[in-house]
Amino acid sequence: LARIDLDELSYSLRHKANTETSQQRKNEALKRLQVVEAFRASKLVNHPEWMIVKIVPVIPPELRPLVPLDGGRFATSDLNDLYRRVIIRNNRLKRLIEIKAPEVILRNEKRMLQEAVDSLFDNSRKSNAVKTDANRPLKSLSDSLKGKKGRFRQNLLGKRVDYSARSVIVVGPELKMGECGIPKGMAAELYKPFIIRKLIERGIVKTVKSAKKIVDRKDPVVWDILENVLKGHPVLLNRAPTLHRLGIQAFQPKLIEGKAIQLHPLACTGFNADFDGDQMAVHLPLGNAAVLEAQMLMLASHNILNPANGTPVTVPSQDMVLGLYYITKARKGMKGEGLVFYSPEEVKIAYNEKVVDIHANIKVKVEYIEEDKTVSKLIETTVGRVIVNEFVPNEVGFINEILTKKSLRDIIGNILKKCGTAVTADFLDNIKNLGYRMAFEGGLSFNLDDVIVPKEKEELVNEGYKHIDEVMNNYNMGFITNNERYNQIIDIWTHTNANLTQTLLKQLSTDNQGFNSVYMMLDSGARGSREQIRQLGGMRGLMAKPQKSGSTGSEIIENPILSNFKEGLSVLEYFISTHGARKGLADTALKTADAGYLTRRLVDVSQDVIINEEDCGTLRGLVATALKNNEEVVETLYERILGRTSVHDVYHPLTGELIIKAGEEFTEEISQYIEDSPIDQVEIRSVLTCESKRGVCAKCYGRNLATGRMVQKGEAVGVIAAQSIGEPGTQLTLRTFHVGGTASNIAVDTAITTNYNGIAEIEELRTVEHTEEDGSKVDIVIGRLAEIRIVDKETGIVLATHNIPYGSKLYVKNGDELKKGTLICEWDPYNALIITEVSGKASFQNVIEGITFKEESDEQTGFKEKVITETKDKTKNPLCRVLNDEGEVLKSYNLPVGAHIIINDGEVLSQGQIIVKIPRAVGKGGDITGGLPRVTELFEARNPSNPATVAEIDGQVSFGKIKRGNREIIIESKTGQIKKYLVSLSKQILVQDSDYVKSGTPLSDGAITPADILSIKGPTKVQEYIVNEVQEVYRMQGVKINDKHFEVIVRQMMQKVIIEDQGDSKFLEKQIVDKKDFREENDELYGRKVVEDAGDSANLKPGQIITARKLRDENSVLKRKDLRLVQTRDAIPATSSQVLQGITKAALQTKSFISAASFQETTKVLNEAAIRGKNDKLEGLKENVIVGHLIPAGTGLKSYQKIVVGSKEEYDKLLEARNEEINDEIIPE
Repeated sequence: LARIDLDELSYSLRHKANTETSQQRKNEALKRLQVVEAFRASKLVNHPEWMIVKIVPVIPPELRPLVPLDGGRFATSDLNDLYRRVIIRNNRLKRLIEIKAPEVILRNEKRMLQEAVDSLFDNSRKSNAVKTDANRPLKSLSDSLKGKKGRFRQNLLGKRVDYSARSVIVVGPELKMGECGIPKGMAAELYKPFIIRKLIERGIVKTVKSAKKIVDRKDPVVWDILENVLKGHPVLLNRAPTLHRLGIQAFQPKLIEGKAIQLHPLACTGFNADFDGDQMAVHLPLGNAAVLEAQMLMLASHNILNPANGTPVTVPSQDMVLGLYYITKARKGMKGEGLVFYSPEEVKIAYNEKVVDIHANIKVKVEYIEEDKTVSKLIETTVGRVIVNEFVPNEVGFINEILTKKSLRDIIGNILKKCGTAVTADFLDNIKNLGYRMAFEGGLSFNLDDVIVPKEKEELVNEGYKHIDEVMNNYNMGFITNNERYNQIIDIWTHTNANLTQTLLKQLSTDNQGFNSVYMMLDSGARGSREQIRQLGGMRGLMAKPQKSGSTGSEIIENPILSNFKEGLSVLEYFISTHGARKGLADTALKTADAGYLTRRLVDVSQDVIINEEDCGTLRGLVATALKNNEEVVETLYERILGRTSVHDVYHPLTGELIIKAGEEFTEEISQYIEDSPIDQVEIRSVLTCESKRGVCAKCYGRNLATGRMVQKGEAVGVIAAQSIGEPGTQLTLRTFHVGGTASNIAVDTAITTNYNGIAEIEELRTVEHTEEDGSKVDIVIGRLAEIRIVDKETGIVLATHNIPYGSKLYVKNGDELKKGTLICEWDPYNALIITEVSGKASFQNVIEGITFKEESDEQTGFKEKVITETKDKTKNPLCRVLNDEGEVLKSYNLPVGAHIIINDGEVLSQGQIIVKIPRAVGKGGDITGGLPRVTELFEARNPSNPATVAEIDGQVSFGKIKRGNREIIIESKTGQIKKYLVSLSKQILVQDSDYVKSGTPLSDGAITPADILSIKGPTKVQEYIVNEVQEVYRMQGVKINDKHFEVIVRQMMQKVIIEDQGDSKFLEKQIVDKKDFREENDELYGRKVVEDAGDSANLKPGQIITARKLRDENSVLKRKDLRLVQTRDAIPATSSQVLQGITKAALQTKSFISAASFQETTKVLNEAAIRGKNDKLEGLKENVIVGHLIPAGTGLKSYQKIVVGSKEEYDKLLEARNEEINDEIIPE
């Protein structure tokens, strides 16, 4: 190895890789080349010959202890055993060589020695690992680094700390925001060194030892000192699991009796704590800097907003909300109704004197500030609202609405924006006290009679049964299939249940003028949900079916539970419910671990994303539009642009005024203004397009949601993003069983009606006219790409776009003027259809009983229908052809697996007639079990289980032959480019022969893979796709997370490119490199020359890359000597394409090897790093934690270390001295 000339080898291998024809040999060359290049790059520190171990270093004995046990035996570390085996075999080999043993024995001994050394380094890799007597594999050197119990994760990333305590928490309603109660005994122990110091300072004791005694005796003097020590010395409280940064907060401690920690009730949300026996840990910040950070950054009263979405997290809940709701609710005919008061104080007196009731409607003159002016106005309100408004700051105005959890959240956000943290904290404390007080005074518990069962229930249930009889009749007559029957029955009960719930809620809300306790709890958002109330007073509804995991089939039991909890369940009903309830509990236990692991991967991939500069100066951005699902707006434009930065100047389209300059932040006012204007899309800066070399810049990130201001330099936005996404992950998984496994089924929509007045513009429309049974004519849509846009008549702005599904009946024409509420089209929600476009005679081909179809006859009806089945014989592909009178084929249709044929062979068809129905998948219960794995699948960029085939070019579709059970689809573009795809026949093909498709259109059913989107539509589209798809999962659960967090993660997934052609760069083909490195290398090559023929030059050789200048110098030297000149060509830069990496892969690919090693595959990462002679610049957070530095984020930024802090006076003195010096210099002249 020492003799190897690396440069020479590299040169020849490169040549080989470039010229080799066989793929396998080429790959082998590339593989060797990678190792060779690694050694070349680290010439100064690495030599190839060092790959062979000549001397095995032995680790210090403290790390491999030998402990004598009683009884004369020894307990030893596994490493000692492994070392011992190496030594024994080595010595035996020495002796064998000395006595010149035969080659066979030597070879065997050498092999055993090699094995011994191997197992010392890594015992778990080998198939036959060295075992102990108890048959447990020995732990080798590698094992002590790996995994959760290894060196990295156990000792370097997580350490145990001193000055900590833990205890059960109880509620402390009299505490202020930012306070907590610490038991005396605990505090005395925690602050012991501080107390001892004070005792000695005050001269109460002389030595530390006697001070300790006093503290342990708990003398009264200790408590006085403790009170003093606690001032300005906060403690940190932490509740496991710490899922996001609100899991650790700082509080000002108060001494209390007892043994439990008291926690402020409003701080519970952040910790996700409740008082049913939760425990919390207390930690003590010791240094000055630590105390300061705890007070300035971590104090609970400063952490009012949730970093995930910018809404307040300290929102009154449960009792508090109930109390506030109760007193702000008006009631007719109360004592003192209609009185007029001249000030809120007077109202208060009247209430205290019991002249007016708290719910009475009154008029009162109030003063508040509006646009910096004090306004006084007479308003109609209620006594309770006046009392609440006592605590509301003037700047916010008079809050004249009923307080629910939702409205409180908005009010708190508003106060925080206008008045700052301190005022908000006071306000929260005040309404907390008021809420608890009033909930208690109102006596707002409920009894059995408060749960109303609507009289209409019986009627609704009977109606449901009537509908079901109809469905069963249809089924028995053979009009519908079993699957359709099942779907319709489920649908009927879902509707019945929904109607019953509505009736129930209507009655509850009118009962006792809306002062029904159950209803108040629900309406205020204090406790309970519609679902739960429905189960108390309506009916429990449909339940999920017990199932082996992974089996498909009907998910829902079609007989609903008609009773509710008030009436009581019958034994059978109870038994049916048990399954759902248990499934919920089991899911919870299993999924929490998954969510935790997801968070860990997210943190690892994004931990080094830090705000590193103010502005990266990029000109790119993302186009933000309102997110619509069909027609309902899921997320408004306002929400999507709020707190972002604009890329361009934005002008009002009608008036042309400048709304916002490029590079400015969209504030609430501007965003609202844009939302109200006709602008429907704005280009915003985004992390995805940020061009910072390291981390991201503040402008691209926008507003820090936890403060509501632009993000500061040094904010660790990567970790915040990971926590914001991971934290609800656990919530998602825990959110399955609260409904008791009731199948929540959404009624499917079956038609499109327009919500606007406007003109219809229809694109890509193909229809045929069909005559219905009753003789009326109707247009049936047979194009898959039909899209209708509704356009405003005056401005031409598109108000809505809808996709018109295949097989629907269309009721409008292109260019029609539509009124609001016009029916555009309707379709069958239960079945996908195949429709004939031409009239003629049906003729089946390859429709063979027992091979390609089976006759399913319903036991009950005896009506037979043909269902296409999957066949082993791939040559037989079932078709239905439509023939004209001469017997020529006009059109042929593929019959996919699972299709129910509803016509007979030889039947005469009219155009637009349905040939087959394909039952759609049954509505599954919206369970997050679909959710978390989906999130993982997206973030890991895995391909879905049944990926769709996607068209890569625009063009005309034609069907090719059938090859091995796959249908060939050919797309030919206008330019004559041809792409062929094979689609398995078992899938439904979504395009028809001679359709025109756009690139990115799916050709078969299934989900589109992210890799396809990337290759066809480009990086921006795939980024958008992942962000939106993941958002969708969270939205289903009603969890709000700001887009920018997902963008941070997706940015990390798209950091790398794969080299397609290395050109003259140092990269290798198929190598995956960082975008930044790629750009730098290509910039370097720009303007360089590659030697093609060295001529007579002694210094240069062919293939060398030199600067133009060096070439000039060399050539001028040669010219003078009249020698052959050097021939060169321009250097060719490398080309690459973007890759999308899953988060695990991206985390392992980080530049820092320390961080990667602490994540997964520790040994592999360290081996790589050693060969490459990597050095770690310690730029990320993890590496610094491991080596014990401050993290380079927030207050630990490197740039802050150089700053000298002094007082103003010192600074002034410095300036004076400097000025004097200057003056002294001037005078002599």
